[in-house]
Amino acid sequence: MAKTKIIGSSELVLNKDGSIYHLHLLPEDIADIVFLVGDPARVKKVSNYFDRIELKKQKREFVTHTGYIGKKRLSVLSTGIGTDNIDIVMNELDALVNINLKARLPNKKTKSLQLIRLGTSGALQKDIPIDSMVVSTHGLGFDGLLNYYLLKYKKKKKLYFIRLINTLTMSTCSQKLTLQKQIRNCFRN
Repeated sequence: MAKTKIIGSSELVLNKDGSIYHLHLLPEDIADIVFLVGDPARVKKVSNYFDRIELKKQKREFVTHTGYIGKKRLSVLSTGIGTDNIDIVMNELDALVNINLKARLPNKKTKSLQLIRLGTSGALQKDIPIDSMVVSTHGLGFDGLLNYYLLKYKKKKKLYFIRLINTLTMSTCSQKLTLQKQIRNCFRN
């Protein structure tokens, strides 16, 4: 059996405090559920709905707040604009949960984060008015970036983003709950 090779400093760039380079985060700084927003100013708008915030960090356009709604620990993180920034965020989030940063070795057991994208987008359909709230189950990129990643669908694992989508879809149709209440209800349990 081959010995696992230590990940070099040019492949895993860390800050002096041991945090991942661009995001300036340590593994314990990030929750298992992460809301991703493009605009750094949107991080505060989302975390204002948290019951309490335990962490606020920023490096460049990457702003992170981690806190709680009820007993559910959540993070919100800005990606900036474009697939290149999103690629950096995804790779560094993956490193935070799947690499022992001190030893520079992959963890024996891999972990998946639950990522929820909140943001704005254009619409291709004429029947979707400007400023409509749209909840999607999938995203489609025409840039080819996803060709570099292996995508897995786990049928047995309960996915929180499906709960969020179901909650938003049901309450958006009935127009009875505000977005704040919808998100809080989804993560209360």
